[in-house]
Amino acid sequence: MQLIGMLDSPYVRRVAISLQLLQLRFEHRSVSVFSTFSQFQAINPVVKAPTLICDDGEVLMESALILEYAEALAGPGKSLLPTDITELQHTLRVVGLAMVACEKSIQIVYELNLRPTEKLHEPWMSRVTGQLIAAYDALEFELKRRPLGVTNSTINQAGVTTAIAWNFTQMMTPEYFDATQYPTLREFSLQAETLAEFKAAQHGAETYRYAGA
Repeated sequence: MQLIGMLDSPYVRRVAISLQLLQLRFEHRSVSVFSTFSQFQAINPVVKAPTLICDDGEVLMESALILEYAEALAGPGKSLLPTDITELQHTLRVVGLAMVACEKSIQIVYELNLRPTEKLHEPWMSRVTGQLIAAYDALEFELKRRPLGVTNSTINQAGVTTAIAWNFTQMMTPEYFDATQYPTLREFSLQAETLAEFKAAQHGAETYRYAGA
């Protein structure tokens, strides 16, 4: 399998870390949807990161759909999702909140970096920032209420997505919320980032490499 996209995308990083935790081997190609648009377009005409090229050449996209495929490929006993319906429900609740945090952080980044300063729409920025803060308020509450596992044998998809979302927001839009208001989230993310799977796929332009490769 080949994972296409840069690790400065939380969605690409989510897939890279999850594939490792599911013990699925892959090649990572750090191709940008911006600076190397034509190269990405040759791989996937709709230019969507992450893109996964399956072993038979079929192309998948969208992190949630790629991970649904990865879960099936990994087989029994290697899932990042609980089988108990009550636990699954809660896990999906947390994943949903973390994905909103990712989405709103990216919207802020795009608004600031792709739109001319004189064209910035303050009501839209206020709305998106409010949604970002609401997502992190809810995540802080959920992690205090039901702590997540944070070892490479206990972390699940809720933990992976939450840690990645927090790291991305901290890296890209830290001025848009007060991180000191979220001590549980901050500590959880710091611990998650020490895991080998996270270190192998750090935020940035680097290409993922297996240890010893």
